[in-house]
Amino acid sequence: MYVIALDLGTSGFRSQLIDLRSKETIKTVITMGHPLPGGNVMDHLDFAITTGRDVAHGLMIEAVKKVLERFDVDPSSIQRIAVCGNPIQLSLFQNTEILDLAYAGETKQKNLGVYNVKRDARIFPANEIFKGIYTMDNCEIIIPPAIKHEIGADALAMMMETDFINQDGPCLVTDYGTNAEMALKVGDKIITASAAAGPAIEGQGINCGMLAGPGAISDIALEGDHWRLIVLNEKMEAVKGDLIDPVSGETIESSDIQAKGITGTGVISTIALAIKEGLTQKLPHLPEGRIILGDNIIITDKDVEEVGKAIGAILAAHMTLMIEAGIEYSDLKYAYMSGATGTYVDADKARHIGSVPGFVSNIVQFGNTSIGLARKLAVDPIKLCEVMSIAKKIHADHLMMATSETFKDIYICELSYWQQGMPSEIYDEMLKLYKIEPFPPNLEKVHIERRVSRDIDDIGKKGLDIVKDIGIILEAPVEKCILCHKCEKECPEDAVTIIEKEGKRFANIDSQHCLGTSCKRCVAICPEQTMNHSLLKIKHFLKIKR
Repeated sequence: MYVIALDLGTSGFRSQLIDLRSKETIKTVITMGHPLPGGNVMDHLDFAITTGRDVAHGLMIEAVKKVLERFDVDPSSIQRIAVCGNPIQLSLFQNTEILDLAYAGETKQKNLGVYNVKRDARIFPANEIFKGIYTMDNCEIIIPPAIKHEIGADALAMMMETDFINQDGPCLVTDYGTNAEMALKVGDKIITASAAAGPAIEGQGINCGMLAGPGAISDIALEGDHWRLIVLNEKMEAVKGDLIDPVSGETIESSDIQAKGITGTGVISTIALAIKEGLTQKLPHLPEGRIILGDNIIITDKDVEEVGKAIGAILAAHMTLMIEAGIEYSDLKYAYMSGATGTYVDADKARHIGSVPGFVSNIVQFGNTSIGLARKLAVDPIKLCEVMSIAKKIHADHLMMATSETFKDIYICELSYWQQGMPSEIYDEMLKLYKIEPFPPNLEKVHIERRVSRDIDDIGKKGLDIVKDIGIILEAPVEKCILCHKCEKECPEDAVTIIEKEGKRFANIDSQHCLGTSCKRCVAICPEQTMNHSLLKIKHFLKIKR
């Protein structure tokens, strides 16, 4: 008998097969990307509202099927699936209400009839989700509770799976991802927030970027005048790669592992070293507009700008939490980092460029807390009672960054720093104009503790399997298409293909690679304005072995 832990992340899914009797992990499966178009939760939410919740739900379930297929076990032997994620992902997985997540105003929600939607813990038969797909008569699905509609199971996981809840002094926890969830604890009060960091924080939207996976550069170490690439191997362990000259791109010393791309943590490390070593005198400009880390692995000025937007959003949100909580900057004693980015990033470099407060004296790095909580619930469902009890005790206030003037003011300064190279003294003067106390200088030395070596520490005796191509195609009619193919050429991810069949023309879109609402270049470039994403329907799924 087996149980499955499933983390529905914004950038992809993470899942583990666990032997129920021995409690040992058998295998870990991850997807390289999300089945819904877009690089953040708002893209996914917009897609579901525009195209239809049933379509979005179908895409989610098809991707989960693809993950289950990789475990290569009889579905009837699966006794339990525990699922964790943010409220949008969990709602789409269950095909439940999402409109309250799209509209924050109470009046709007009441007009839509979706005010005060409950997202309590649930245990229900798996056949409710997989009926007609798998026969899972003996399987149940566990969904942990949300604290509020804005604060989901993933936020609860980052608080419970770290030391955050048990700290007496002010402390901060952040789950680093495309939508960075965070919480500040001051006494018994917890204030939560999220920062729309965007896909660059996880390597997406970067010229040579990729999600954390084998062959990804996750860090860079300085060795004399040269840079040592730190690359993830097949077990997702960080090992030494080539020694290179970042300006010329020359390989000084070859290694046994070949880098294929770079994660967001690797880009953070690249920028931090470029600043420290004086390779950039004014952001975002690099030597000759680039840093060369290997064959076709080049960081450009545009990449610096993209990562700067993400880091700036996270820094502005961190500082806004402290300012709104009314604490002094120096009161913050602990910062907890979770998620893949929180695990693999060099915390010392991260604090010097702002993705974690540079003035906090203790930084602790955890792994994937979301799958950690899902695993505990899958193995022992009685623990759901404990999770529900803690969720009720957490009286969290949620701070909406979109409506915070403090956040806007700090983020403007961050954008000026990253995109225009604004000097630090001018930055401080701008903060004073906004009646914000300038931030203290970074501490010379801090205590950094990395609790795990990889985001999923135990990948199991059968190792890690990666679903690189989810293989789901969406299709929409393009009746007025003149076959100019401008949409295909304009798409930055090569996700659009125009086809003809039975005398009609259709746009086929690779859902995994489409950038969604934040892009829509194919819509804007069409001279006939015939591309309409609201008409997208699922064309075909990959066949799943029974």
